[in-house]
Amino acid sequence: MAACRAMTSEALRITDPTHAAAPSFLARLGEALIHDQRDFPFITTMFTTSLVLMPFALFLFWPGNFQWWIGAIYLALAFAIFIPPCILMLHNTSHRPLFKGAFRFMNGYVPRVLSPFFGQTPDTYFCHHLGMHHPENNLKDDLSSTMKYERDNALHFLHYFGVFFFTGMVALPRYLWRKGRKRLAMRAVVGELTGYAVMGLLLYINWRAAVVVFVIPFAMVRFLMMCGNWGQHAFIDAARPENPYVNSITCINVSYNRRCFNDGYHIGHHVKANRHWTEMPGDFEANIARYHQEGAVVFAGIDFFIVWALLMMRNYKALAHFYVSLDGSPKDKDAIIAKLRERTRPIAT
Repeated sequence: MAACRAMTSEALRITDPTHAAAPSFLARLGEALIHDQRDFPFITTMFTTSLVLMPFALFLFWPGNFQWWIGAIYLALAFAIFIPPCILMLHNTSHRPLFKGAFRFMNGYVPRVLSPFFGQTPDTYFCHHLGMHHPENNLKDDLSSTMKYERDNALHFLHYFGVFFFTGMVALPRYLWRKGRKRLAMRAVVGELTGYAVMGLLLYINWRAAVVVFVIPFAMVRFLMMCGNWGQHAFIDAARPENPYVNSITCINVSYNRRCFNDGYHIGHHVKANRHWTEMPGDFEANIARYHQEGAVVFAGIDFFIVWALLMMRNYKALAHFYVSLDGSPKDKDAIIAKLRERTRPIAT
């Protein structure tokens, strides 16, 4: 345990963001609008997306404006700048409502109005993530569980993605209804069908613009979300699959955390789902001895998508390179590789 503390204080310096607040001249506005001043970056993300991406999309739909090269610029801008932080803004505001008081009606803006511009159908993310994924914790009843798959096998991943993409939004309402969460089941159905109806109408109005603005982000985001979930839950201890310390991973000191509100701290998120995103690095640092004791898998310098890509290539040497020795000891790469390989084996459900 002493070695773990030394590792934290000397070798392992956390560089992920641990605070956020409104600029001083906007602080009073933030106090009136939102529950937690640390969430002011979501206001910035929300309004920047509304003032840049949405008008760009409208431009593409305007008669006579669409050109495929302009559509390519739109997609590059959307995926490079807006979509990743918007999805994690949706994630955080699903767990902790952003607006308060007279502005509570604005809590529907991100999941119902803004979300189709970053590949989500209205309300379905909330229903899937909070109504199903967290209660089931990647175990056998989790519709996005990775347990039964060989998690370094690309064909297994394609099956996993295909099941989610083609049947997930049928299975989700059935699951919620069976569990007695009937209002959430109806929200999922209405949100998914509304998303399809809007896309269908816009395809009729201007099919090329609709493909670029809505259809491609819809397909790509669902694919990327499954890549991310696969990476988050790739290394599972078969003896303790219900334990979040060994059914999830954590990625630290990576630019993804600075852009996406510390999403890399997935173990801490499953330990306490509504923990504030600015508290994630501090919680990890304070509990590093527990992480070591439990046998947690932690990487530094890469995110879940790189973890997924390295698993698809079965590049365990690279994974071992980014693996963090939580007790501060020199890395035994052979032992690390053996541990990681063992944790990717299918688990009977």
